Amino acid sequence: MAKGGFPGAKFGGGFPGGGNMNEMIKQAQKMQSEMQKAQEEMEISSYEATVGGGMVTAKVSGKKELLELTISPEAVDPDDVEMLQDMVISAVNEALRKAEQAASESMSKATGGLNIPGLF
Repeated sequence: MAKGGFPGAKFGGGFPGGGNMNEMIKQAQKMQSEMQKAQEEMEISSYEATVGGGMVTAKVSGKKELLELTISPEAVDPDDVEMLQDMVISAVNEALRKAEQAASESMSKATGGLNIPGLF
């Protein structure tokens, strides 16, 4: 029987297929630290989107909270409130998409491209 107690265990550590368990733990801890750092950076970041040729601007946080909404006076038409509502929705949704994309990219970097379901 090979070192480590399992048939085929070549490198010790007690697990089939070998490998150094301590090294795996260190890598997992490093990944966890990088993910936490990426999360913290995301939360202090903000993302902005402008629609309607600059008439409506929305700014959201990395926590996906609306921080600021700017509406140009020219966008306010009492006869077309629906257009203003649509622009507000579009600006907020686009800013949220930017925040989500940045979060996804940040986590991908932190995990070395590993896809971890339910992570973010």
